[in-house]
Amino acid sequence: MNLIIQSLNVISPLKLKPLVSLTRAVGIEPITDRAYRLLKASPHDAVASYCREQQFDYGYVRPKQKITDFGLVAMDMDSTLINIECIDELADLTNQKLQVAAITEAAMRGEIDFAESLRRRIALLEGLPESALQQVYDERLQLSPGAEILLQRLQKLGIKTLLVSGGFEFFTERLQQRLKLDFTQANKLEIVDGKLTGKVQGSIFDAQGKADYLVHTRKHLGLKSDQVIVLGDGANDIKMMRQAAVSIAYHAKPIVLTQASYAFNFVGLDGVLALFGE
Repeated sequence: MNLIIQSLNVISPLKLKPLVSLTRAVGIEPITDRAYRLLKASPHDAVASYCREQQFDYGYVRPKQKITDFGLVAMDMDSTLINIECIDELADLTNQKLQVAAITEAAMRGEIDFAESLRRRIALLEGLPESALQQVYDERLQLSPGAEILLQRLQKLGIKTLLVSGGFEFFTERLQQRLKLDFTQANKLEIVDGKLTGKVQGSIFDAQGKADYLVHTRKHLGLKSDQVIVLGDGANDIKMMRQAAVSIAYHAKPIVLTQASYAFNFVGLDGVLALFGE
């Protein structure tokens, strides 16, 4: 296997020497000044701790594996494609952010059933004006580092993109148009007379819904599971991660780190490209 080492900062080749020694790699290839490939590296238990100390992300990849082996990249929205939890920011406009954020965190750690947590959180938004959704989108929502670089490259290569979220359709639809995403799916908030009712329309789109929609999209595209990459950060992403050959925990909760193929704790979303040869 090749060992891919990445960092947010420029990597000194000297910092790679201990890894070469540990893994008995036969050579080093630069991918960028922030990413390197250690050739024919063997696994070693000390790699993880060394990389954590140096704030490196790492991953073992088959020598011939490349990004064009994949036909679909699926990702979560809140705290993955974007840097916020939209529902927490909506709650902030009602002075209930701490209460809602605590429920969000517990759900993302897998301590509360996602559907139940969402019902409890949305109920606290009852009476919020519909305009608050646009306010959060305009004033608080930012893309995660590397998001545009990754998506533009995937589009150029003809690799399809899917945004699946336990959050809200209001945001996924705008991101789809803005970023030219191929497919999206999320929950739809119920709005009556210009105000949120504290409920969703229809059934809640939860962890199983994400997994099912990913499989539906994959089959629609005529792809196999080994042609899919999934990125997520919370417990409700685990089921869809299990439907893909490659899963990446993006700045994720501990429960997700134990389930994913790779973890990005430091680099941005464009780390996917370096991981698979670009």
